[in-house]
Amino acid sequence: MFFNFQYSTRMIQDYLIAGHRIRIEGERLMQGIAALQGFAPFKVTAEGEPVCRCTSPTAVAPAFETVFYQNEIDHIVSRFGRYAGGYCFEMAPADAQPLHLWMEEEGHVACFTGNFDARLLRFACWIAYGVATNPLQTVAIHTSTIQYRGRAVLFLGESGTGKSTHTRLWREHIDGAVLLNDDSPIIRIIDGKPWAFGSPWSGKTPCYKTESYPLAACVRLSQAPYNKITRLSVAQGYGALHPSCPPCFAYDDGLYDHISEVLSHLLSSVPVYHLACLPDADAARLSCRTVFGDDAAV
Repeated sequence: MFFNFQYSTRMIQDYLIAGHRIRIEGERLMQGIAALQGFAPFKVTAEGEPVCRCTSPTAVAPAFETVFYQNEIDHIVSRFGRYAGGYCFEMAPADAQPLHLWMEEEGHVACFTGNFDARLLRFACWIAYGVATNPLQTVAIHTSTIQYRGRAVLFLGESGTGKSTHTRLWREHIDGAVLLNDDSPIIRIIDGKPWAFGSPWSGKTPCYKTESYPLAACVRLSQAPYNKITRLSVAQGYGALHPSCPPCFAYDDGLYDHISEVLSHLLSSVPVYHLACLPDADAARLSCRTVFGDDAAV
């Protein structure tokens, strides 16, 4: 199912995210996305061909043929899967109309209908961006990310393990450390090397930066009554990174093949560590010295 919409230039807005141009078409969708906190810094002049065109047709959303992934958070049931022509996604609150998203196989067109409530539309845009840029060596990784000395460090871990706390400790105790993104930076492979980009998705911390930096390292955190950092093998590093990639994409071979390619480039280029730590300044200094050398964190 392919939709070919024509809109006047007044009903088009482009956003440049991790170097990928995303075009929003149609007044209702434009207004919905313009109201989302964090998207304004990524607005650009509508020139050049977009990677994906996002539209809001009057058509009825296609039915799921296969549901790959389903979860419920805050009384919202989300489903990701396939329809006959590509990928589809739905977010259904218990007390309101659902939002529907469907995309053609190659991800060049994304159709949004239904409930454009901000909490639904923000996540649906993240899904659409992920599908559209997945073949382009690009993936959003759930991390809190610091920029220091012109390079980025990803801090990974399960919810509640202290990612935001650890990056806050870097900012408080390491001169020059700056937050790049606190939830979902974009990792893109450029000339075989991983770069970390700011994005419009930063969780509960408003940090929406259009900046990008080469990746220096990844650090997976766990809580402990001591501070100890260990470099992981490539296989262990893959195991540390994999859970922080979009979980719903792992159930589609095509999508996950591209994610694996990104992780392969990342693991061949930068070290991955495990940091068992306390929520203190010494933990931040230890991870900083490990990544950047003994003259860091002073």
